[in-house]
Amino acid sequence: MSHDSRITLTRDGVSLSRLVFGAWRLLDGPVRPDADQVARLIGSAVDLGLTSFDHADIYGNYEVEAAFGAGLACWKGKREAIELISKCDIMLASGNRPRNRLKHYDTSADHINASVDRSLGNLGTDYLDLLLLHRPDPLMDADETAAALAGLVKSGKVRAVGVSNFTPSQFDLLASRLPFALATNQIEMSVLKTSALTDGGLDHAQRLGYAPMVWSPLGGGSLFTGKEQREARVRAALAAVAAEVGAGDLAAVAIAWLLRHPARLVPVLGSMKPERLAAMVKALDIRLDRQQWFAILEASEGRPVA
Repeated sequence: MSHDSRITLTRDGVSLSRLVFGAWRLLDGPVRPDADQVARLIGSAVDLGLTSFDHADIYGNYEVEAAFGAGLACWKGKREAIELISKCDIMLASGNRPRNRLKHYDTSADHINASVDRSLGNLGTDYLDLLLLHRPDPLMDADETAAALAGLVKSGKVRAVGVSNFTPSQFDLLASRLPFALATNQIEMSVLKTSALTDGGLDHAQRLGYAPMVWSPLGGGSLFTGKEQREARVRAALAAVAAEVGAGDLAAVAIAWLLRHPARLVPVLGSMKPERLAAMVKALDIRLDRQQWFAILEASEGRPVA
């Protein structure tokens, strides 16, 4: 049984591809890609069904969005065929932001509006399909932040709004001030990072009916490079399940493990290699049964469930 190729984050909200292309590492290679190379990568992703592209203003020391935008300008596809996602509120101490003396957060209306305008310019688009607040800000004035977000939606610069790394109570505070539902909460989760199963985050998502996005769904690569016993156990469990389901790639099984959860998780894939993306997209054709899912969880936790 295969999964659908698209997902609606809320009952009446924005629709994304079932797996999302994460642009975080676009500039991490030994050679900076030019616009034509980025355009080809965009085309490869879209051909694989990855029509949603996850950004943040800070990625690549504030340089990824502009590099992606240059590639997007060379890409031959139509803007309405893809979804552009960005995040704001983390303020890095960076030569590209000399006013930032230290890393901090800013959810003020002035910063949110300025950040969105800058992202739109960098990406070469007149709207974002989804804007996320990147991290909870302890100085967030919920009324001010919500008014800024609602204003961006009303203006058409942003089609939907969500959050990232928020606790359920932080999510609820902001949601209580908005005239529309928050679309998602992008959280960290993988076969090596399972706390969302028990900390109330996924329960909250199911109760309110939104689909959480998932960053670092392969543990930032540590699933394959880690040398601790936990990583070894999980790799062995994934290999056993892969043999049972006829999968040729452990990453696809690890992604399928996330897709099996009823909270409708939306993994954000971080590879810049089309062949790796193609392997991970095969997760959409894998449906783990209940015991296969629990076998992987048991390997991660190092013990059977209670």
